Amino acid sequence: MNDPDWSLFASKLDKVKLNKNANLTAVGSIENYLSFISEGIVRFYIPQEENDLTFGFLFENEFVTAYDSFITQAPSHYQIETLTETVLWRISYNDLQEVYDKTESGNFIGRIMAENMFLIKSKRELSLLKKTAEERYLDLFLERPRLLKQIPLRYIASYIGVTPQALSRIRKRIT
Repeated sequence: MNDPDWSLFASKLDKVKLNKNANLTAVGSIENYLSFISEGIVRFYIPQEENDLTFGFLFENEFVTAYDSFITQAPSHYQIETLTETVLWRISYNDLQEVYDKTESGNFIGRIMAENMFLIKSKRELSLLKKTAEERYLDLFLERPRLLKQIPLRYIASYIGVTPQALSRIRKRIT
């Protein structure tokens, strides 16, 4: 990114520090930010009366947004919350549109972020279609062993599509 493009982009970024269990996006709200996680873990979920349906986790050095809501500016169908104290660098929808319009490299940044979000979603979908719950747990364990210790087991169980009791049996089998 050249200096003038970077200056404009950097001037639009806000650093936000959030406590554990802070709500980033609520069901029914319109996502107004694209954020980069410099510290922390966030969870994507659909609130349910008994057990929330967790469908994603994002970690340090990843982008976070309710991307479908962000690009359409329509209400979100899910929520995003912090699982740990989290530091984000974020840009608003309107400011990002200005960066896209006024810089040569803005669209490149947008494309890289969109591709990253697509790859995360695609990997998750393929995992649900092709792998067992045990394989999904092992993948998560192998990819994020340090961070996995910070995620409550009930969220991990929901993420891999099993009950907490079934996750307990999986964990016993592999240890």
